[in-house]
Amino acid sequence: MHVTLEQPTGARLITAADKDIAIPATLRYTSADPLAVHLDFPPHVTLDGEVTTWTFARALLSEGLHAPAGLGTVRVRPCGPSHTYVEFHSTVGTAVLRFVTADLYRFLARTYTVLAPGEETVGAELDEGLVALFGGRV
Repeated sequence: MHVTLEQPTGARLITAADKDIAIPATLRYTSADPLAVHLDFPPHVTLDGEVTTWTFARALLSEGLHAPAGLGTVRVRPCGPSHTYVEFHSTVGTAVLRFVTADLYRFLARTYTVLAPGEETVGAELDEGLVALFGGRV
């Protein structure tokens, strides 16, 4: 059985004019995809009016709380002692969101209670072993 954690959070979208706009988001983690975190945005804040999910490495989020991290479509970096920027790069542009760092730490701490960092492959092996033990198929 897989465990899924969700944590509603707020973010501030940083505009080109250096203004910020409050937007809701939900951080999500599932043991079915143990290396990743998901950031869900509701339809009313997306360009196409659909729920949008960005998926990226849990390790990237953790690293980006301490120092700039990421080279691809998602980048994370500290913004002073109490905020963290998460940048999303796509073919239509870049969105920069500012999160309260304590919210991100709280979310990561909750994910570590499900599966500690570095044990992600152990979880998959355990699932396979239990299935084999009880006569199922992998």
